[in-house]
Amino acid sequence: MNKFVIRQSLLLLLAALIWGVAFVAQSVGMDYVEPFTFNAVRSLIGGVTLLPCIALLGRVRKSGEDKSSRPEGDRRSLWIAGITCGVLLCIATNFQQIGIQYTTVGKSGFITAMYIVIVPILGLFIGKKAGVRVWCAVALAVAGLYFLCMTGGGLTLQKGDVLTLLCAFTFSFHILTVDHFAERVDGVKLSCIQFFVSGTLSAIAMFVWEEPHLEQILAAWLPILYAGVLSCGVAYTLQIIGQRGMNPAVASLLLSMESVISVLAGWVLLKQKLTGRELVGCVLMFLAIILVQLPQKSPQVGEKMN
Repeated sequence: MNKFVIRQSLLLLLAALIWGVAFVAQSVGMDYVEPFTFNAVRSLIGGVTLLPCIALLGRVRKSGEDKSSRPEGDRRSLWIAGITCGVLLCIATNFQQIGIQYTTVGKSGFITAMYIVIVPILGLFIGKKAGVRVWCAVALAVAGLYFLCMTGGGLTLQKGDVLTLLCAFTFSFHILTVDHFAERVDGVKLSCIQFFVSGTLSAIAMFVWEEPHLEQILAAWLPILYAGVLSCGVAYTLQIIGQRGMNPAVASLLLSMESVISVLAGWVLLKQKLTGRELVGCVLMFLAIILVQLPQKSPQVGEKMN
């Protein structure tokens, strides 16, 4: 393994680390503010954080360096992509933020990571084939969800688990949308627009269904700042840089480590423990995530695992 691969892998693992710990920030943030308020502020901060990145990349392109590494695209496609992704991101993050109030950080992280299994299934409806291995991964994931969530002896998901699973499905649509526009528009600009759209929509919901108070937002400054600057702004930028020159399947596997990190972060920082049954569920789900991300021997044309 050469130095380039090591460096790119470390950048992706750092992004996964930031996202994994962000589940703790989201959980702690709920002690001070309500879900829509948290997501509105964090998303807007994330958008602002990316503005300097856009300015810097613009200067690099003008100087004649790295002109072909990122697609510029047309403004119309950029705005369509940004608004679509922003709406999906708003729905997904708010499902997640509301759900995390009723479940543990570890369970939220693992159920959210189900998008890596859901994406290839949804891909069947847009002409992307899934092999036997994918269906084996789905079976493992379903079994994992049973052990992780069906703790009461009945076939009923807990409220937080259902909301987080809806979050995973919405993130799956978000990933497929990003994949559709990835080759047409600039990724950093797309991210910036989606954060502003998501933040604006969350702010509207905040004023309709919640009663935000500045003192409460200021009291939650640390988790909000972490989720906004690091989780939204920095981690996304690390993902863009880290994926350059890397196999998409390998990159996705490294990023999926956020689910494991969320469990460890919940255990270390919040003292949240999982039962033996729940740990079995986590292991099965993680095996499904790994299985579906292993490189294909002969990948289908147009198929992308991300």
